[in-house]
Amino acid sequence: MLVITGGGGFIGSVVAAALNDCGHDDLVIVDRFGTSEKWRNIAKREFFEIVPIDQLFDWLGRHGGLVDTIFHLGANSSTFVTDADEIIATNLNCSVALWRWCAEAGKRLIYASSAATYGDGSAGFDDRSDRQSLARLRPLNLYGWSKHAFDCWAVREAARGHAPPFWAGLKFFNVFGPNEYHKGEMQSLVAKNYRRVADGAPIRLFKSYRPDFADGGQLRDFVYVKDCAAAVLWLWQHGRDSGLYNIGTGQARSFRDLIAALGAACDREPVVEYVDMPPELRASYQYFTEAPIERLRLGGYVAPFTGLEAAVNDFVSNYLSQPDRYL
Repeated sequence: MLVITGGGGFIGSVVAAALNDCGHDDLVIVDRFGTSEKWRNIAKREFFEIVPIDQLFDWLGRHGGLVDTIFHLGANSSTFVTDADEIIATNLNCSVALWRWCAEAGKRLIYASSAATYGDGSAGFDDRSDRQSLARLRPLNLYGWSKHAFDCWAVREAARGHAPPFWAGLKFFNVFGPNEYHKGEMQSLVAKNYRRVADGAPIRLFKSYRPDFADGGQLRDFVYVKDCAAAVLWLWQHGRDSGLYNIGTGQARSFRDLIAALGAACDREPVVEYVDMPPELRASYQYFTEAPIERLRLGGYVAPFTGLEAAVNDFVSNYLSQPDRYL
């Protein structure tokens, strides 16, 4: 069986869809669903069982021998949360416990890290899995720190010989695509602004507070969620070298480019207003992210990443504009 924590979430549910497409219905989806419509992310999925996150280790105690791999994609991914105890419990301690279980049981572990670990980018975006490289990184927020703290812990444990037989920490860059609708303010600008652009209403982008970036010229490595799922499955099936891997396109694009692609997909000229960035965000705002993906390529992954315009068009045409917008 294949266990997916966060299997009802954004990336997790798309990974579940990709596994179904490959003929796997032996999925154990671990998540919380509550009273929102997050359940729709898995409404089309075939699975073996749904397990609440607080029952996962009891379930592993009973059925762990049947598990092949754990895809640990569940986390609190909000960059606005300030409750450190909650983030440590959810993003760090749970990851530590799963690592220890996989190491003891001899099971493979693929987990979600984040490009937020790179902070403002001044230390670069190299996904090297050594303690010296990781020590140079300074995440800008609590979420980024929690992911970085576990990356550092994992690398130390691996160096001591206490590791799963194969493990990969995936530093996802700016992921967008179907099934992100439950994320609220953490949705991509495409998901949040599709209806406004389609209706011809103005949308808002942050002004720049750096002279080397024009308003709307801030750069991100926008990566389509389907491409992320494809990389996850390839590492599961073919990955040889354990360690950290950047998951991005390798090409930074501006927010203006993103909104222009959204306008083209909607057959509308987008109307953009530039607004002041909240003061509390200015010190922790990333102006540039771009994923070097040489490590992934050297490992043998050759599949192309979908270009920004094509990815946005697929998202709009096949999901956001449809009565059923779920994958």
